[in-house]
Amino acid sequence: MDTVMQHRPLGRTGRTVSVVGLGTWQLGADWGDVTESDARAVLEASAEEGVTFFDTADVYGDGRSETVIGGFLADYPDAGITVATKMGRRVDQVPENYVLDNFRAWTERSRRNLGVDTLDLVQLHCPPTSVYTDDELYDALDTLVAEGAVASYGVSVEKVEEALAAIAHPHVATVQIIANAFRLKPLEEVFPAARDAGVGIIVRVPLASGLLSGKYDAGTRFADDDHRSFNRDGSAFDVGETFSGVDYDTGLVAAQEFGRLVEAEAPAGTSSAQAAIAWLCQQEAVSSVIPGARNVEQARSNAAAGRVAPLGAAFDAGVHRIYDEHLRAAIHPRW
Repeated sequence: MDTVMQHRPLGRTGRTVSVVGLGTWQLGADWGDVTESDARAVLEASAEEGVTFFDTADVYGDGRSETVIGGFLADYPDAGITVATKMGRRVDQVPENYVLDNFRAWTERSRRNLGVDTLDLVQLHCPPTSVYTDDELYDALDTLVAEGAVASYGVSVEKVEEALAAIAHPHVATVQIIANAFRLKPLEEVFPAARDAGVGIIVRVPLASGLLSGKYDAGTRFADDDHRSFNRDGSAFDVGETFSGVDYDTGLVAAQEFGRLVEAEAPAGTSSAQAAIAWLCQQEAVSSVIPGARNVEQARSNAAAGRVAPLGAAFDAGVHRIYDEHLRAAIHPRW
């Protein structure tokens, strides 16, 4: 491994961030209980390992994740952290709610939670599909920038078509999308378009909710308040956010094959989780990959993925083979 974390431009924001960031959904809610002290320890460990990009949302723990990050920023003002938050999921998911007055209220709340005057990056949080093609919405986001509430804006999406619609707008700085070894369609369609437009790609769910870590089996049980228990059928939110939309039993088979691929082709000592993250980091279009971490050990291990040597053509071919054999038919048409 290299000794220094790689950094990349964050799309059109004018900022540079670590190629491995930190997703903080699990520090707010929906992943079982994580104490505030544990959450703070994860932030501190990530920063110590060279992570300079934290991704959060106003809905994670109804502001808890933002508030914990805000406390960290106050105590470490020189840490060089860029924070991306998201807005829009605290109201009914209808296009009529995505208007300037609401944007002002939502960003004001996030600024208070984070303890900042201007948000580094605010992203629309997987709104209804029609929102991505609404020119007035982008005018409203431009107004937030002009007023100084946000420095840059982007979108978080579920579907490839939503990402492509957003990329077409000239002031969209970033697109956040699910991509991993079990979700390849974004690499084929979104990554090239974003690269050509100068839009940054933020990759979430890089481990398919942990499947790609190789640590789960048929007997694994998750807490009742963990989305890997209650959202397997998509009853709470898009099922693609849980195990990347992959059927759990099928995912276990594919994950076992992925583990064998890592043993055969990845540098010695690289874990399955690190290989999955590193493979994404090594995609040219990617600005940052944002795995979550529930403890310090996970945070440090994830960050180390940003220092893994190039995985090579044989590893890439193996990823595509596993996807084509086990997952493409069920996953590719849906998102």
